[in-house]
Amino acid sequence: MIGKLNHVAIAVPDLEKAAAVYRDVLGAKVSAPVPQPLHGVTVVFVELPNTKVELLLPMGEKSPIAAFLEKNPSGGIHHMCFEVEDLLGTRDSLKAQGARVLGDGEPKIGAHDMPVLFLHPKDFNGCLIELQQI
Repeated sequence: MIGKLNHVAIAVPDLEKAAAVYRDVLGAKVSAPVPQPLHGVTVVFVELPNTKVELLLPMGEKSPIAAFLEKNPSGGIHHMCFEVEDLLGTRDSLKAQGARVLGDGEPKIGAHDMPVLFLHPKDFNGCLIELQQI
């Protein structure tokens, strides 16, 4: 059902400092900050040979990442994103098995400009799961 790991998203309190760790300490290719106002975040993409790390900084207090950082002030893993070939079919199959889809259950365009859905962390060992159409 799920395909490859597309990215791991890490909420951070300081985007410039976090990007510097990946770029300067670990030697990774790091993008410039990309504002995503529809999602309430600014992101930096850390490109790795086999996946990406997405660093998330909230844009204001109403961002869902702001609430996460209130509970985890030093930051932490926010979600994992897996690719799927059939987002709606995957959603329907997971719902039939009792998984909860967040929001209204309809795909939204994510930070990578692809349709995405999020699955409730309580159904996946405490981890928020993002499914991205490929």
